Amino acid sequence: MIGTRETVGDSIFRLITVIVIGLLSILMLMPFLKVLATSFSGPVPVDSGRVYFWPVQFTWESWIYIVKQAALWRSVSLTVFATVVGTILCLLVTALFAYPLSKNEFKLAKILMLMIVITMIFRYPIIPYFLALRSYGLYNSIWVLIIPHTITAFNLIIMRTFFKGLPKELEEAAQMEGCGYFQLLFRIVLPSSKAVLATLGIFYAVGIWNQFMTPLMFIEDQALYPLQLKLREYIIDVDMATTRLKEMLPYNNSTLQAAAVIFATLPILLVYPFLQKHFVKGAMLGSVK
Repeated sequence: MIGTRETVGDSIFRLITVIVIGLLSILMLMPFLKVLATSFSGPVPVDSGRVYFWPVQFTWESWIYIVKQAALWRSVSLTVFATVVGTILCLLVTALFAYPLSKNEFKLAKILMLMIVITMIFRYPIIPYFLALRSYGLYNSIWVLIIPHTITAFNLIIMRTFFKGLPKELEEAAQMEGCGYFQLLFRIVLPSSKAVLATLGIFYAVGIWNQFMTPLMFIEDQALYPLQLKLREYIIDVDMATTRLKEMLPYNNSTLQAAAVIFATLPILLVYPFLQKHFVKGAMLGSVK
């Protein structure tokens, strides 16, 4: 096989692309570094605006205060539960819905897809949405963090498109061995769909982890506050900030806010590298002989 030589124009284009993407990455990383540096800085340099991308008067006090908050850890446990259970449930329901829609022999597929696309164009009214979920018993319930997000039209279309691209020979061979549709889905299709499952898993997990409006509308009991609502308390609690400044403690509202934001972001950042390899589509290459 004769390899193609890269032209001068291709080299220049690739160099410009790398430079542009590198600059954009740095610009997107700067706010995170700013917040991270603030969380490890003393209150005086933070208030005087001397903290940029490196901590000034390095201290762990803000993090120690955040980690010692029992209410915050309760919110973290609730959010982790909702994220793990919700992501598994979302992927399961999406797969059960997307698989029949990917089959040409399913007569209602086109009609259902049209209805799904309509839901992407027209948003539901907030008041009927609130009344409907409250009538289902989801007000002040941990399940309100999971059930309303069980399936989204965008993710459903992505999974359906992926299923339609799978080689038909795999399913035909399994059907010859006597597999039914559920066996095809769980034994053949899903094990061969790690790329799309990982991608949509990230989408669902980030959405559930970062949800704010749903718990704000439906959760009144502070014992059921997820992490984002608990984080809101640290950001808007001005009276607490004033008290700490008067007491001359080694942290203030700004450093506590920064530490809480990083604390809420770290779990997703730590999970992402383990799923990144599955983002590369190619799990089916060579699977059909």
